[in-house]
Amino acid sequence: MNVELRLSGSNRLLARMEIGELNAVPQPGLWVDWGFGPLLVLQRRHCYRLKDGRYELASIALEVKEQRRPEDAQWWNGQWVIGNPSCYYNARTPLLRCAVLPEGPCSTCCHFKTR
Repeated sequence: MNVELRLSGSNRLLARMEIGELNAVPQPGLWVDWGFGPLLVLQRRHCYRLKDGRYELASIALEVKEQRRPEDAQWWNGQWVIGNPSCYYNARTPLLRCAVLPEGPCSTCCHFKTR
């Protein structure tokens, strides 16, 4: 499987690599480190080609952003979440902590409210 790493915003090609299994290609919302520093996968696009009258998966393009994983990021319900996911205001995404105090940390927030 041919995988392309493309920088978000500029669509600049960072690398092309061959990965054996489709399961090994990261989903959006995961941090990876493939020798370019920490990268956050933002989007995954599939490219198909027509072969013998059928479409087959030809390659996958990953749109990534250079970003290291925050220290308060945690694995929650099959995805990375920044901050405390039990808070009512938490966005429950790897991109944004919350609407009230987006820069964090959750431990000093006076608006903490349990869901």
